Amino acid sequence: MYKERPAIKIFDGIIITAACLSTFLYYFSAWFIVLTVVLAVLGFVLPGFYASGICGGRLKVCSYGTTVLSVFPYTLLVTVPAFIVSLFFHEQLGWASIIEYACVTFAILNAYFWTGIILVYVTSKQIGISKRVIGIICGMVPVANLFVLSWLVKVSGREVRDESERYWRNEARKSLQVCKTKYPILMVHGVFFRDSEHLNYWGRVPAELIKNGATVYYGGQESAGNVRTCALQIKKAIVRVLQETGAEKVNIIAHSKGGLDSRYCICMLGMAPFVASLTTVNTPHRGCEFAEYLMNNAPESLKNTVAAAYNKGAKALGDINPDFVSAVTDLTKDGVARLNAEMAPMQSQFDGIYTQSFGSKLNHAVSGKFPLNMSYHFVKHFDGFNDGLVGEESFQWGSEYHFLTNNGLRGISHADMIDLNRENIDGFDIREFYIGVVQGLKEKGL
Repeated sequence: MYKERPAIKIFDGIIITAACLSTFLYYFSAWFIVLTVVLAVLGFVLPGFYASGICGGRLKVCSYGTTVLSVFPYTLLVTVPAFIVSLFFHEQLGWASIIEYACVTFAILNAYFWTGIILVYVTSKQIGISKRVIGIICGMVPVANLFVLSWLVKVSGREVRDESERYWRNEARKSLQVCKTKYPILMVHGVFFRDSEHLNYWGRVPAELIKNGATVYYGGQESAGNVRTCALQIKKAIVRVLQETGAEKVNIIAHSKGGLDSRYCICMLGMAPFVASLTTVNTPHRGCEFAEYLMNNAPESLKNTVAAAYNKGAKALGDINPDFVSAVTDLTKDGVARLNAEMAPMQSQFDGIYTQSFGSKLNHAVSGKFPLNMSYHFVKHFDGFNDGLVGEESFQWGSEYHFLTNNGLRGISHADMIDLNRENIDGFDIREFYIGVVQGLKEKGL
């Protein structure tokens, strides 16, 4: 199991500081050069023993670099004042000794810092591009650099801890196969994305489900198509899964517009007998007033230009017949109302199918990633509290509904619910969330 040893960090700080201060003693004997070297080497070795139970070489290197960076500021706070104090004794020590001390200490501290920062920058996945850029920009700004360094250490340290604990948690429940459901899982993506072999729409989630026993397939529908077109493509995906697995039914987990596509597929295309459950995640079951406002008020020339550009790009990436305008129209309040009215007479198709829905709340625009940080306030104006795209009142559907949020500034965005940014969020573990969802399906015998 993962375990930290704080005493190692304290001891390492003392050792590195002692290595720097021992340069003062060169004035008395050359043997203290050997002491400096021994202490410096020991200071570089100790961080490797700070934590145990770390899984994988990448995380071990990241842990080493993080430990070094967390020790560095405290060593700096001792050695810099010591150098300043030495200036008052220049007559006794001599300028040559003081300069020698400064050069050796500077070399040790620089080697220590750059070892840590390079290893963390190379190995951490949670320190994204923006954090790396901020670190570089603030690196030469006194005081600010210490705050940024503390921030980087917090992010990388939590990554090592969380990923290591996740590894051991999965090992502990490996034999339980908590996600091994009776029926395979069909994961259905939302609008403006496609299922990709190299860039999974669901981030790290599918791999985590598979580790815990799940059988996972994907909807594979258009990135931008109307609900009826996408529903037909999901129907084909269901048939393909049943043929490949020999299963009688599938469990569908759908995000955003994928929830509308899946509902239409089940109740309007005769697929109800082959679906055991439908879980919708941040789906606009009552549409988006914000989207409706844009569609009604944006100039036709602008809509046509954007649509043409998107459709051309989507077709190049695999869409058969992309239709940007139809996709967005089906997400408006009036568009979803028409779909709901069309599906209403067929709601009995969901009898015997377990249905549940989830929604989430982004607490503040600033905590959302682009472009959700820009759309949040517009959506709030029309739809109230939202996830950056969909209003809270639009999420609820099915026999069970769960609204997710967390404390603090961030909240949980539309993109966070599919692990789009592969980011570990304080107070919300997206991979464990889906483990819980699928485990719940298994416990219901589905």
